[in-house]
Amino acid sequence: MPIRKAVIPVAGLGTRFLPATKAQPKEMLPIIDVPVVQLVIEEAVQAGIEDILLITGRGKRAIEDHFDRSVELELFLERAGKPELLREVRHVSELADLHFIRQKEPRGLGHALLSARQHVGDEPFAVLLGDEFYDARQPCIGQLVDCHAQTGTSVLAAMRVERREVSRYGIIQGSREGERLHRVEDLVEKPAPEEAPSNLAIAGRYVLTPDIFGYLENLGPGRGGEIQLTDALALQNQATGMYAYEFHGLRHDVGDRLGYLKATVLAALERPDLHREFRRFLLEVTERLAAEGAPSRRSGTGRGRG
Repeated sequence: MPIRKAVIPVAGLGTRFLPATKAQPKEMLPIIDVPVVQLVIEEAVQAGIEDILLITGRGKRAIEDHFDRSVELELFLERAGKPELLREVRHVSELADLHFIRQKEPRGLGHALLSARQHVGDEPFAVLLGDEFYDARQPCIGQLVDCHAQTGTSVLAAMRVERREVSRYGIIQGSREGERLHRVEDLVEKPAPEEAPSNLAIAGRYVLTPDIFGYLENLGPGRGGEIQLTDALALQNQATGMYAYEFHGLRHDVGDRLGYLKATVLAALERPDLHREFRRFLLEVTERLAAEGAPSRRSGTGRGRG
């Protein structure tokens, strides 16, 4: 069955980006001039998925407003003779068939996905986390859709991480069945490095079969007192099996401050209208810092929050 629907959970509190996310969703943080959540939706659309449900929460209204029509802004741009900006603004509101539902309380990714049950129905669907995006020739979620077409099971995006970082991810124990394909044997949510079965981590893209909702529905709180999707996937795997696919491309975790900075810099270096001047600026800065030594710590910066 083709994948027609996608679910994008965007209800998280964004605590890693406080205070910037106190009054705005972390998913609306821009990569130069495009919000992260728009990049995520564009990935789904590029993979042929145009029925998209966003699971929001309190304080996330800006996401809905971003994808709505803005008649006043369009009229202003038309009168101001700015057709390129007008096309861009209209493009945002015409990207896909978007639906929104609110998660009443932040009880974990698994709980958020349960909110999508009625919309998804009895068919496989894609899940794209709303605070990370992928630089790939073929959209990451499209790679998983192709893999699902071959296996008929749930498929997880996977990536190799440093052993010291495994406690940040769901970790896969599996057996290789191809250059990038792994049959999943077990899944562990955020294990300690010495307890991790491998360094193969679940990334933020999934194609799931609809029976996942039954496992989520009967699941008790897991690590952190939340309903963990990884725990439900482990149960589903025991019953029906699943695969993990090491995707082609580069993942950007923009829910993390350092990840956000890296993604922004790389995006600027790839933009035709920015890369030349920005590259020159980076070279000048790095040469100056190398000559001066480490910069002194200035007030109001580098507060050292974890």
